[in-house]
Amino acid sequence: MKVLVAYGSKYGGTAGIAETVAEQMRQDGLEVDVRPASRSLKPDPYDAVVVGGALYRNRWHRAASMYVRRNRKALRDRPTYLFSSGPLADAFSGHNPPPVPEVRLLASRVDAREHITFNGCLPAKTRRFMDRAVASTLAGDYRDRDEERAWAHHVADEVKTAATA
Repeated sequence: MKVLVAYGSKYGGTAGIAETVAEQMRQDGLEVDVRPASRSLKPDPYDAVVVGGALYRNRWHRAASMYVRRNRKALRDRPTYLFSSGPLADAFSGHNPPPVPEVRLLASRVDAREHITFNGCLPAKTRRFMDRAVASTLAGDYRDRDEERAWAHHVADEVKTAATA
């Protein structure tokens, strides 16, 4: 079973989540390619696809959004899972918030099997003014690797089950 994990990441936090997801899926016996969504391959050679995007001001990373839009038809033909990253601090600890409207729409267009939002991270030094303002009070790494691995394990089990059905 081949899986593509494509991601859109601004400061590297979402890329790190994508790597954790891929690592767990490999441990679960899947062959996984991880690529930035802006340079990702077409979904055609893959049995399943995971697409992750960083959230900034309630918008999904442009590269992740464009990847889903450009490959809508192919993604509908295989198990597709989406994740978002971005909440900082413990804003959503213990529960999964609903996807932002843009992601909800994309998920419906590709019949995504699932969406999850993970806490993100933000470096203290950022490029944009608004990011610097947020970083001045919330800079840090709030990712939960155990939560990411648990979700990836769950997705890997679903992908393997779908392949044998």
